[in-house]
Amino acid sequence: MRKLSGPLKTIVAVWAALVALFIMYTAIFGIFQPRIQRGVVLFFLLPLGFILYPATKKSPTERPSFLDWIFAIVSMLPVLYIIISNDRLNLRMIMVDPVSTLEVVLGIINIVLVLELVRRAVVPAMAILIVLFIAYVWIAPLLPGVFYARPTRLPRLIELNYLVQDVGIYGSLMGIMSTFVAIFVIFGNFLEGTKTGVFFTNFASRVAGRGPGGAAKISVVASGLFGMISGVGVANMYATGTFTIPLMKKLGYRPQFAAAVASASSTGGQLMPPIMGAAAFVMSEITGIPYWTIAVSAFIPAAFYYASIFMRVHFLALKNNLKPMDEKDMLSWKQLLKDSYLLLPLVALVIMLIIGFSPFMSCTLAIGMTFVLSFLNKETMLTPKKLFKVFETSGYNCIMLAITCAGAGMVISVITNTGLGLGIATLVAKFSGGLLLPALMLVAVTCILMGLGMPCTPAYIISVVIGAPAMNALGIATLPAHLFVFYFAILAELTPPDAIIAYCAASIAEADPWKTGWEASLMGIMGYIIPFVFVYNTSLLFIGHTYTTIATVLLLFIGVTFSSSAITGYLFRPLTLIPRILLGVLTLGIVVLSTQATLLASFVPAMIVIVIGSAFLVGFYIFNRKMVKHFRTETRAAA
Repeated sequence: MRKLSGPLKTIVAVWAALVALFIMYTAIFGIFQPRIQRGVVLFFLLPLGFILYPATKKSPTERPSFLDWIFAIVSMLPVLYIIISNDRLNLRMIMVDPVSTLEVVLGIINIVLVLELVRRAVVPAMAILIVLFIAYVWIAPLLPGVFYARPTRLPRLIELNYLVQDVGIYGSLMGIMSTFVAIFVIFGNFLEGTKTGVFFTNFASRVAGRGPGGAAKISVVASGLFGMISGVGVANMYATGTFTIPLMKKLGYRPQFAAAVASASSTGGQLMPPIMGAAAFVMSEITGIPYWTIAVSAFIPAAFYYASIFMRVHFLALKNNLKPMDEKDMLSWKQLLKDSYLLLPLVALVIMLIIGFSPFMSCTLAIGMTFVLSFLNKETMLTPKKLFKVFETSGYNCIMLAITCAGAGMVISVITNTGLGLGIATLVAKFSGGLLLPALMLVAVTCILMGLGMPCTPAYIISVVIGAPAMNALGIATLPAHLFVFYFAILAELTPPDAIIAYCAASIAEADPWKTGWEASLMGIMGYIIPFVFVYNTSLLFIGHTYTTIATVLLLFIGVTFSSSAITGYLFRPLTLIPRILLGVLTLGIVVLSTQATLLASFVPAMIVIVIGSAFLVGFYIFNRKMVKHFRTETRAAA
């Protein structure tokens, strides 16, 4: 993004703040009609995108080029037409009324400029993907079998991508972005403006810093907490990693390992309720499942993802005798308690969602609470200058999301109007032989490929329009199907060759990016396993009997412990190769057992698992306490 200066910087900052203020206005006084609400947001953000994002690496970095100004001005014209023509467009009959020449021209301009901004602001791969989907409309009549579709003339293509409000640029995805997603972006920036993120890091330091490998555990806990308000992997990594990575290196961790912990932990922030990278709101809109149901269902899988990383760090610290964080570098519990009022808006948000408030209203009230509470402390006070900065940053953060939703809307338009989703589902069923596990593996690989280089929300959107129909065709329920796609779309950011979060962490740690990417993937290995478990056994999503959920959780805890031990080579004492292999085999067996939903749904087998799992949990707790006590004794003696 360009770094502007002078009067232009001020003008652009005001323009960015205006779109955030518009969203706040509609949150308080009610949203406008769909085309107007979505159109106004794009009217602000499209020109902003061309001004802030250079066309190439050789473009000016401190000012827009002449062509950028042309694009910025022209980009507003198609949007303005949609806003002005709203009443007439509401009355027209889709696929019946003719599309005028002016509408065809404006539609082409709108589509081309959105594609150009997707290329600039999101990732070129997504722009290419959208072009391929649009091209499919014309080549589909020439294709055989399930990929055949009737010819679509240019005016109809423009109508479905420019004039309608269900799909396309101004479709339902843009509607979600201009309301739910945008207001949560603003809420996140309000929390960051009041230094809630700093509080999370300080809290994580106090909770996890005193134990073995304290610095790495701080990274895990802080990333999980910060992810609850951020939901953007790279932002999460920079917010926590700039503090935790140097600290890990200082306390004896390898640079590569430090970067891997930070990147795997930051990726998980997008899996952590309640925000989940804003994709939870998109999921709710697409599936019709209430947002709070999605957030609650996602909790146990996300908790296990972090537990696996935490356990890896814990065992490695005990194995290598890595020091805890120095007590003098932590805030006291008294000071943390004094600052804990910063959490009240987040707590209030969760409570409002539980009792039935809409996400839009809940978030708006939480923003108001954040603003009022900021005045309790001079350091967190949202002065007019800080408040303007919050709105300005919110406007900037909305650019990529809006452009992504506009672009993804065109993909959905093609899929829904050609039946391509059914064709892909048929293809997956054919290659998998109708078997669930191979089909899931095909969908997982597809989602990772679709998500490479993309932020959380667009990665999920693109993946779900391709992967969800295939999973539904296999008889998988809607919620586990969408969460499965969501997990692998998110993990694309962690998976080489385009592990963007790992590469950013490696730059901070001064480590090898390629090796860091693979180590980060291994660090987050449970993220690749858990989705398969909750597809086979939905009790992990709180669907089914409570005792089945408890039994599954205990089984997975044992599995996480054994897998972490096998990879690290430590379980209360260093392990040789044979015990590590045996633990790996045991882990595989436990994971397979945890997928047996029918068995665990029976009361007697579930209770047997609960008894054995509880005994393991108690035994692990006792032995672990002894090891930590021994570790602290040795640490004090060394000091």
